[in-house]
Amino acid sequence: MEFMRILLSMLVLIFHGSTGVLSEGGLLVLDYYKETCPLVEEIVRRNVEIAVLRDPRMAASLLRLHFHDCFVLGCDGSILLDSFGDMISEKLAGPNLNSVRGFEVIDNIKYLVEEACPYIVSCADILAIAARDSVALKDSLKSSFDGANQFIPIPNSSLETLINNFKQQGLDVRDLVTLSGGHTMGKARCVSFRQRIYEKSIEETFDHYKRYNTYRRILQSTCPESGRDNTLAALDFRTPTRFDNLYFQNIIEGKGLLHSDNVLVNEDLEGEIREQVWAYASDQQLFFDSFVNSILKMGNINVLTGSEGEIRKHCRFVNP
Repeated sequence: MEFMRILLSMLVLIFHGSTGVLSEGGLLVLDYYKETCPLVEEIVRRNVEIAVLRDPRMAASLLRLHFHDCFVLGCDGSILLDSFGDMISEKLAGPNLNSVRGFEVIDNIKYLVEEACPYIVSCADILAIAARDSVALKDSLKSSFDGANQFIPIPNSSLETLINNFKQQGLDVRDLVTLSGGHTMGKARCVSFRQRIYEKSIEETFDHYKRYNTYRRILQSTCPESGRDNTLAALDFRTPTRFDNLYFQNIIEGKGLLHSDNVLVNEDLEGEIREQVWAYASDQQLFFDSFVNSILKMGNINVLTGSEGEIRKHCRFVNP
């Protein structure tokens, strides 16, 4: 199907490691792995395709895994590390615990890449964005539990908080809106959207046409005020496994699943963000093109190069 072709192409952009660094100065250059690990793109592409075909939700999960990695310490694969000694894994932080997934897919890719070319391709590169302005990264030697709790946006964030979160990472408002479109796929747990469906906004209080109430009642039927915390609901109720622009149409109608989705429209006092949302809602190709640019930009946050990190043999542990 066409949407799967687009989706897999976008995931390959993110999860193949086709570039590298100069050995001196940490300068980013293209096609580093072309000579040192020529099979890496084929290995990653094939296994991402298999993972998504087995579990369509995995597409969104891998995108989210990369996002959560980049927002803590930079795009360095630190989210992949398990707890060890005094180091507490980022996996245990509030925004990640029982939420972020896809680690086994990355583990499998890393294993196969190590079989083909040991100690060449970093775990961070497997998670990083690589296209025309591709980079090759080193893996972090540490994890940041506190950083994960501090920097990763939470589902109930206000628009002001979201803007500040992204600004701290060198990303602007346009990147915020564009990358929020990643919620066109995947699911969220009841605990993440419970507050949103049991606290009415001003618009919903005076909703004479019941535009918001119908959607709210559907969500309340699956997510009670207490209990069933892990019950899942689609982030995009129209096309939950398809990468398209319907997410933006949903939030225009007040039908974003998360509070942090809907604030892009209902807390935008100046109208600049709302204008961008409308543009993406009416032009899918514009959203696709912008998404690639923004996710590549995110992939360059605080990268480790040269002697700043290492190439981990196993993504879950630093090398002995």
